[in-house]
Amino acid sequence: MGLFDFLTKGEEKPVEPTAKPAAAGATDFFGGNNAAPAAATGETYTIVSGDSLSKIAKNHYGDAAKWHQIYEANKATIGANPDHIEVGQVLTLPKI
Repeated sequence: MGLFDFLTKGEEKPVEPTAKPAAAGATDFFGGNNAAPAAATGETYTIVSGDSLSKIAKNHYGDAAKWHQIYEANKATIGANPDHIEVGQVLTLPKI
């Protein structure tokens, strides 16, 4: 479509977006249930180089001291040492 095609066609209405399915019974492309489990109702965050739990808490919650909540929600992923997080790990950021 060229510039002059638009001018000669006149005004067209934009395409309306389709309705999204309700989150409670939502399914993914393959028909599986993609509803979040009760423990993972917060957002997720993928660790990048230079991150620390306190930096993530400061950026997400506005308070670096809330890193403890992130650690408690992700002990299984992080392990026993909260200072040892690795690039690429996906953490759940709990709702506070």
